[in-house]
Amino acid sequence: MFRFANIELLWLLLLVPVFVVGYLMIQRHKRRQLAEFGDTELVNDLMPNVSKIRPTIKFGILMVAYILLVLAAARPQYGQKEKNVKRQGIEVMIGLDISNSMLAEDVAPNRLDRAKQMLSRMIDKMSEDKVGLVVFAGEAYTQLPITCDYVSAKMFLNTISPDLIKTQGTAIGAALNTCIRSFGSEDSQASRAIIVITDGENHEDDAVASAQAAAEKGMHVYVVGIGKPEGSPIPVPGTGEFRKDRAGNVVVSKLNEEMCQQIAQAGKGMYVRCDNTNTAMRALENELNKLATQEIETTIYADYNEQFQSFALMALLLIIVDFFIFNRKNKSLAKMDLFKTKA
Repeated sequence: MFRFANIELLWLLLLVPVFVVGYLMIQRHKRRQLAEFGDTELVNDLMPNVSKIRPTIKFGILMVAYILLVLAAARPQYGQKEKNVKRQGIEVMIGLDISNSMLAEDVAPNRLDRAKQMLSRMIDKMSEDKVGLVVFAGEAYTQLPITCDYVSAKMFLNTISPDLIKTQGTAIGAALNTCIRSFGSEDSQASRAIIVITDGENHEDDAVASAQAAAEKGMHVYVVGIGKPEGSPIPVPGTGEFRKDRAGNVVVSKLNEEMCQQIAQAGKGMYVRCDNTNTAMRALENELNKLATQEIETTIYADYNEQFQSFALMALLLIIVDFFIFNRKNKSLAKMDLFKTKA
């Protein structure tokens, strides 16, 4: 598994085109100055040792060295080994509603971003648990298979938006069924929990039956309702307007608490509403802590090998080469004729 330990430093590569444009502008300015000084051919004859290509070669070498140094600073690593480790924890599948109604702003900054913030904090507090992620709207998909890799979990969480699923709706039943399948083998002795985060808008399938099926398999279904019962209009990103129905009326999305409570009750779990405080997260953590913990065996990448040395060494060699390349032609080398034959 290849990765960069300091991946944020790769943003420095965006300076490369800036450097290239700046260099080209400087060279263009020099040519204009030379043309104003006098006849170009005559000036070139007066400066026989000036090289036109060497400055460009030196600049190219420095740019390659810069790229290599940035890559080295980002610390490329390669995990060459896998190992099975045993952890004491539970298995948690998260079903996250990403329908357009989750863009409503009755909680700050909006329902979806608030849910992502809460999940990110929950993942930060995990140490021995497995976590997976399912996203749903009118359909449900596994975004992240259940894993102990919390870095990947947060990375996938940050990329979630309503654009991932074109079919609109709130298929909570499909999300629950997908979460059940995502746990994999039923042989695991670890306690299993499903957390569904939704506003309950446009409920389409039999989520209560799916929650009952999960409970029959020994899983606990927790539902986090996000939003307000009185509702809020749904912004259209980038327009400053709100979504409207076919009659031209502004659509108001309301939290369906009754339906969320029914699902949680059928799944032998708990319902809690998420607002702008941490109440929902604390309540969920307390419930998850009550679940019995068993040994979980999982495969992880171990012994990441640092690869930055190769990039740094190549950059150093290029800088040394650049140091020995002069902007002017070397008179001694210019007089040498390696292919001259004696009479």
